[in-house]
Amino acid sequence: MFAVAHKSFVDCASDPGKNLLAGNCPVYTCVVFGCESVGKTQLLASLTGRLPVSENFLGSTIACDTYIDVDLCWTDTPGIVRESETQATRSALEHIDLANRVMLVARADRAADELPALLPTAAGKLGFVALTFADKISSENEIQTEKLEKALGVPVFLVNARELKASEASAIRNAVRTSTEKFSTICNSIPEILPLPEKVKTAKKNLWLALCSNPLIAFLLLFLPAALAILYTNSFADWLYDPIARVIKPALEAVTTWPGLPAALIGGDYGLLAMFPFLLLYAVPSIIVFSAVLAIYKSTGLIDRLSYALHPLLRPVGLGGRELVRVVMGFGCNVPAIVASRSCHSCSRCACVSAISFGAACSYQLPATLAVFAAAGMAELGMVYLAVLAVTTLIYLRFTTPKILRLASNAIVAPPVDSLIRPSWRAVWREVASSLKSFVIMAFPIFVVICIAASLLDYLGVIASLSEVLAPALALFNLPADAASAVVLGSIRKDGIAIGLLDGSGEGLKVALTTPAQVLTAVYLSGVLLPCLVTVFTIIKEMRWKFAASLCAKQMLWASGFAMIIAWSGAFLF
Repeated sequence: MFAVAHKSFVDCASDPGKNLLAGNCPVYTCVVFGCESVGKTQLLASLTGRLPVSENFLGSTIACDTYIDVDLCWTDTPGIVRESETQATRSALEHIDLANRVMLVARADRAADELPALLPTAAGKLGFVALTFADKISSENEIQTEKLEKALGVPVFLVNARELKASEASAIRNAVRTSTEKFSTICNSIPEILPLPEKVKTAKKNLWLALCSNPLIAFLLLFLPAALAILYTNSFADWLYDPIARVIKPALEAVTTWPGLPAALIGGDYGLLAMFPFLLLYAVPSIIVFSAVLAIYKSTGLIDRLSYALHPLLRPVGLGGRELVRVVMGFGCNVPAIVASRSCHSCSRCACVSAISFGAACSYQLPATLAVFAAAGMAELGMVYLAVLAVTTLIYLRFTTPKILRLASNAIVAPPVDSLIRPSWRAVWREVASSLKSFVIMAFPIFVVICIAASLLDYLGVIASLSEVLAPALALFNLPADAASAVVLGSIRKDGIAIGLLDGSGEGLKVALTTPAQVLTAVYLSGVLLPCLVTVFTIIKEMRWKFAASLCAKQMLWASGFAMIIAWSGAFLF
């Protein structure tokens, strides 16, 4: 699925001395893999003391965190949760050449659960093992790790990632630079006598752990913090929107005196200055809050337990607990949710992004939708709309996600067995800072490009022409032709739903929608037919244009089919 972290690193390795002296790039590359929540990120942060740069593996949609450490490059692959992700990682590592090393990271107290599933992936590769959470095992088990080193044929380091000693860090770095040992072929079929540290004893059952293991409670614990985050970040954004709008109003008025095209690009409906409050008030707070919530869940180990509890419910539609967090995050803003999906594996990331694009009504789409229902005198349709959106999203995922994600055999690799721990606030801060940095680097340039492109299309009359072309087709959905502008505008920016359907006062409809079915169909089709342009370009940037094109085609087809069912079943009922 992917070859190596970066082609440039492989090129460097062909002549290490020359490239290091030239300062072009690191000499040695180490690809790091292991289960989720084993301390990979903490270990790499302790080794390098730096924030990562997120980049895709060459020839793939796998997003990995890269840490540059003088002459070393550490590439942190997404944590493995399900069996399908183990297979994806194994396929990836098959293409790693001799210029690279592999570091397999597992928890020392759960090595008996994790290593048997992961060692076949590393068989025959140059590298070593790092066992984290050394403070969780006894001195007797430390002796077992020495025997394990001899059995595997590679160095085994026993460390506490949160308190990494200088001598341990130096030994790990030297292993990347000088190690010539390959993982023994014994790894292809793990014998029963392999000297692994004893399995950690299952934590005593208490009320809290029992609650976390209940699927319904797990869903609420996962959903409610995210829902509250959306509510309060959007309320905060709404509170600040008018003051900021007043501040930029003089600038917008000045822009109207400019020549036509520059005025449209800066101050038009899609202009940079007009759209700036959206980026500042809605997108940025969303990514900060959601990154913090997710980091706390990961740092405490709660995300493992919730994912395990929800796995039987989400597996039939190809999602996992972590993917659900990103989907809920999309209700704040699709862009940071898609950026945050980088920590998912390739197969599950595609399903996650599809779910965000189809079913996550962002902070622009949902208020616009509710405003249309209120203006039509049908405010009760708000809950109906959310229910329809949820059901159709689940059906869409059931038939479009890869089959391997939905198989009963796609089990959790290492079920959680230990109690929750206190969060590491340093790790939480690092996660938030890394997510915010990635968002600024990736999303802001896309936002600027989209504003310019949409303004240019509006100025040239392309949007109006598209509305005229689409108008006759709306008869298939039992909608009047003048609803076409809402569908087109909603595909560009999600508050276009309100722009296309509400009259100038915002208290009535300018389109003749007479029945609840017509109102619901118009809003659903406008909101779901296609992701907004900012989301589309983010998907292209993150996951290649072919995936984005395929996603848009599938979403358009399925959303059209669902809209027809809503329209004509509603016409029959009403």
